[in-house]
Amino acid sequence: MKRRTFLTGAFAGTAVLALGVNLYPSDPITIGGDTQYRVLFSVLIPPLLEGALPDVVSQRKLAIDTTLDAIQTSISVLPVEQQAELMELLALLESRLGLLILTGSMTPLMMRSPADLTNMLEAWRFHYLDMVQMAYLGLRELILASYYATPAHWGKLGYAKPTFLLNA
Repeated sequence: MKRRTFLTGAFAGTAVLALGVNLYPSDPITIGGDTQYRVLFSVLIPPLLEGALPDVVSQRKLAIDTTLDAIQTSISVLPVEQQAELMELLALLESRLGLLILTGSMTPLMMRSPADLTNMLEAWRFHYLDMVQMAYLGLRELILASYYATPAHWGKLGYAKPTFLLNA
């Protein structure tokens, strides 16, 4: 056996084994039983709400937690088909193969820097595939709508809750 044949065989075997491990169907990675994808959304909220979140750490955490609760409420009122599509996207974002396909990297989103996340989302925004653009728009609209659904966040918009005058 020639050295070149051995190295080529070893490389091909390693590549097939690595691909097999990533293609093997498995449940998405859940952190502490996170079936509602709160950790994933908590990573995506800051880059999508850049400039809208408070600068003070405690207020920022409260705003993110409130938004996470609103996201769960928003998801619960979506049509079943849209819920299924969203859960499929979130499962892809938590699996290694899904990350590789959608982002070009197997590094989990939780381990990426805010600049990397922003760059990833911007790449999705202007992606040549409509499906990837739809994924970006769906996540963006869900997060923005959930954030601004909370009356505490209306102040930055200059919006005040309407008051009705009762004639006595």
